[in-house]
Amino acid sequence: MSTPYPFTAVVGQNDLRLALLLNAVSPAVGGVLVRGEKGTAKSTAVRALSSLLPRVDVVPGCRFSCAPAAPDPVCPDGPHEAGPGGDRPARMVELPVGASEDRLVGALDIERALGEGVKAFEPGLLADAHRGILYVDEVNLLHDHLIDLLLDAAAMGASYVEREGVSVRHAARFLLVGTMNPEEGELRPQLLDRFGLTVEVAASREPALRVEVVRRRLAYEDDPAGFADRWAGDEHEVRARVVAARTLLPKVVLGDGSLLRIAAVCAGFEVDGMRADIVMARTATALAAWAGRTEVRKEDVRQAALLALPHRRRRSPFDAPGLDEDMLDRILDGFPDDEPEPEGPDDGAPQDGGPDDGGPGNGGPDDDGDSGDGGGDGGVPPRDGGPEAPERQQDPAGEHDAPGAQPEDAPEDPRSSGAADAAPEQAAVRAAEPFRTKVLSVPGLGEGAAGRRSRARTAHGRTTGAQRPRGQLTKLHLAATVHAAAPHQKARGRSGRGLVIRKDDLRQATREGREGNLVLFLVDASGSMAARQRMSAVKGAVLSLLLDAYQRRDKVGLITFRGSGAELALPPTSSVDSAAARLERLPTGGRTPLAAGLLKAREVLRIERLRDPSRRPLLVVVTDGRATSAGGLGGGPPGDTPRELSGRAARLLAAEGLTSVVVDCESGPVRLGLAGVLAADLGAPAVTLDGLRADSLAGLVKDVRTAVTTASTPQSSNRRAA
Repeated sequence: MSTPYPFTAVVGQNDLRLALLLNAVSPAVGGVLVRGEKGTAKSTAVRALSSLLPRVDVVPGCRFSCAPAAPDPVCPDGPHEAGPGGDRPARMVELPVGASEDRLVGALDIERALGEGVKAFEPGLLADAHRGILYVDEVNLLHDHLIDLLLDAAAMGASYVEREGVSVRHAARFLLVGTMNPEEGELRPQLLDRFGLTVEVAASREPALRVEVVRRRLAYEDDPAGFADRWAGDEHEVRARVVAARTLLPKVVLGDGSLLRIAAVCAGFEVDGMRADIVMARTATALAAWAGRTEVRKEDVRQAALLALPHRRRRSPFDAPGLDEDMLDRILDGFPDDEPEPEGPDDGAPQDGGPDDGGPGNGGPDDDGDSGDGGGDGGVPPRDGGPEAPERQQDPAGEHDAPGAQPEDAPEDPRSSGAADAAPEQAAVRAAEPFRTKVLSVPGLGEGAAGRRSRARTAHGRTTGAQRPRGQLTKLHLAATVHAAAPHQKARGRSGRGLVIRKDDLRQATREGREGNLVLFLVDASGSMAARQRMSAVKGAVLSLLLDAYQRRDKVGLITFRGSGAELALPPTSSVDSAAARLERLPTGGRTPLAAGLLKAREVLRIERLRDPSRRPLLVVVTDGRATSAGGLGGGPPGDTPRELSGRAARLLAAEGLTSVVVDCESGPVRLGLAGVLAADLGAPAVTLDGLRADSLAGLVKDVRTAVTTASTPQSSNRRAA
């Protein structure tokens, strides 16, 4: 719709509105990342913000929005003389998830290059967003090569374009605003840290607020212009308050006491680097200016911490977002209070995080405390997500040993494996603390769904070359097209400065990016894993790999084997949280039907290959390599031992070209090395639990490629058959 939804008509969502308004007051805060479930007015609020920003003074005719008072000395449209200029509304530029690199940074003007034979630069979205807002919806789905370009521009405040014979540098300082649904994957840490503030949003659970949301939305859709007119007064008041706060901002004093509070909070929450301190200082200053004060107070520092630190603090994977507010208060209470504040109905503090003293929702049910969407009275609105869940208490290895379990440092007796495997089922143990793992990838070049794991041919990746189009031309590779046409210009009777290009000269760009894979976990839950209380460490390792799969947008599946057979605990899904929950409840005990587990994995992968042929699988086998039960399998030669059956099943998977990795869980001074034998049969590398997080895993991808290549050679196949 041409008429945007009014910012002041958004019901509740106090933290979201406050964070956006603080960036309108002080763009140096660094932008906002809005995280939350779908349908929570994330995009609506962001799109409505641009109407509240003051108009921008620009040099007339400059495509790069140079300021008349201080024009960019190296502007591609310059040089400009300092002096009076015109003005225009502040822009909000949207970056689509599927945008090309050319559209983002700009490229050679094809029309002028072909028609006039001159090199002319056509600006991209970064130039359009200069001195405005760059909005990325579903920013976590943005392709990595575009994220790299955004990081460069955000860090340097300029965009450098070196491509297709064009060399251009132009200013690119913008307010970066992104929205995302965490269920669809996380952001890379480098980009996450570039957002000044972060906000968690959720839909209200109070019927009255939900009714008001529906009522306002329906009224807006029936008559957008009339609805906007009813809120025009509130919009004008907020716009005027933003202008007043911007004027007051340079006069705000950030005292040494506030700086000490900021430093203590950042140190207490163990944030990395100094960007958090700087962002908190700018946010606290903007809060004071928004409240009409010239000094920063303790409540400003507290609110700044709640907005600037949640995405920067060190936390375990799958922990609830947000800060421990009790810890925050303890840190702040360690400093003397500010000077006594004068009593009165308005002490200058923001009352509810809204754009005016009465809140942006005046006249609607959301004025009743705004309790459903993170609202509330007082200088610091309560957080949208409610109180933070208590941190998960991890049990040290061995503290929950089952009765009769061997001590961790006792040597294993190979003859006792059967007794251990026949042990009764034991209760589920907690997973150890997750950690960051190195990358496991599938070798070769795939064509699967966009992701962040393995190399693949993609429609929106980095340009790697050119080829003749096969069918309809999708993305023209201009330089290759010109090179193909250049030798024939004389024969084609070229006249003037233009080029004569025919269909045979056209070249299509080939692109390479990353794909998501199907990561299938095959986890040994037998008694041999529980006998030494290794299961806690094993679950922690698998949980870490699940987190990695979540961040790389993979599908995951979970198969467990113990007792009499193998079970598909979680069919392949994109919900990593479901896999983590199933893993947490996983019991252990019984014998070890390794062959049954391998064949179950083969069957699951066969079915998934039919459903999604382009998604390549990666099998992660987590076991100590023991095999003490056939798991109900038959059909082999008489007298086949469980170990021989598991070896035959592993070689069958290797013959099908499956990429796999074996995580060796064996521990203790006496080791049988059975996981290494299994890895050799699978044609896969073997890595220890510690190796998943150590530098020794750096060469694992190379080992995977080598193992798969070896497994596919005739010589290797003959050796296995023998």
